[in-house]
Amino acid sequence: MTLKTTLKLTAAAASLAILAGCASNAALDEVRQTAEAAQADAAEARSIATQAQNTANQAQRDAQAALQMSEQNREEMNRMFQRSMQK
Repeated sequence: MTLKTTLKLTAAAASLAILAGCASNAALDEVRQTAEAAQADAAEARSIATQAQNTANQAQRDAQAALQMSEQNREEMNRMFQRSMQK
């Protein structure tokens, strides 16, 4: 091999190595973007779950208040019935 051919082959090999490095960087960028998108989706899901939990907690409080009011009304109705039976 001549020096000129050796230099050409070396340049070609260096070009391929650089292109391979760029492809690897592009693949890493794609993986990084996918991971960031997954993190964003997870954060959004966590936010939605938190909102759902807050809504469920409020519904539980409302149901307990309604139950308490119902029990008070039943007690009052029983007292009214007892009074009407005593007359």
